[in-house]
Amino acid sequence: MFAEERKKEILQLVKIGNPVTVTSLSQRFSVSESTVRRDLQELEDNGLIQRTHGGAISVQTGFELSFQEKGIRFFTEKQQIAALAASLVGDGETVLLDSGTTTLEIAHLLRSKKITVATNSMDIAQVFSDDTGVETVLLGGTLRKNTRALVGYLTNDALRKMYFDKVFLATNGIDVEFGITTPNLTEAETKRYMLHAGKEKILVADHSKIGQRSLCRVCGLEELDLLITDKGINDADRQQLGELVKVMTQPI
Repeated sequence: MFAEERKKEILQLVKIGNPVTVTSLSQRFSVSESTVRRDLQELEDNGLIQRTHGGAISVQTGFELSFQEKGIRFFTEKQQIAALAASLVGDGETVLLDSGTTTLEIAHLLRSKKITVATNSMDIAQVFSDDTGVETVLLGGTLRKNTRALVGYLTNDALRKMYFDKVFLATNGIDVEFGITTPNLTEAETKRYMLHAGKEKILVADHSKIGQRSLCRVCGLEELDLLITDKGINDADRQQLGELVKVMTQPI
């Protein structure tokens, strides 16, 4: 197969909406992984795809990525953020984990701690299904299949009756002026209820979210206690955000 034919097929695979990996493409086309990476780089340079850690996703301007697509974007950074976030949780604490790919990584690192975890994510609840040390509360609600989050009236009603030592919130966008945002109205409302249910409000987000805006505002940055991000944040963003909320990137 010629290179142009290979890139055309890669583009078609990506446009279906599922993420593709360097390894899977290498096996599919019987070429080296370095060849696949060159193909992906050329497609990205032409604005046709967006490269991720280990693969690529479609360019979806104005649309929300699927949970699977989010999961492979900046995966290493999410693991680093999760390690820092988990280190802040002590035994005996009550923790609320918002649904998200970064909070899912936090959940894996909280296993075996003597804590109570509540979440609106079935994926996160599953992490603790065989962990006798973590008391797990799965909030009810309406399932948003794209983000795998339980949201809406039932979720919000439960949150009105709870209070947590720490809330770890996920987001799609962080803007100095507009605040933190998400594309869905119902999910934004549930996130606001989460914030009101927490003593310490912590936003976890990789640096790619900074400077981005989605449709629905959740809250202003000044309403948060802490933003945990990765070292990819530039100095200008750190300074601007730091005027509104404490920003943490370094290991404790």
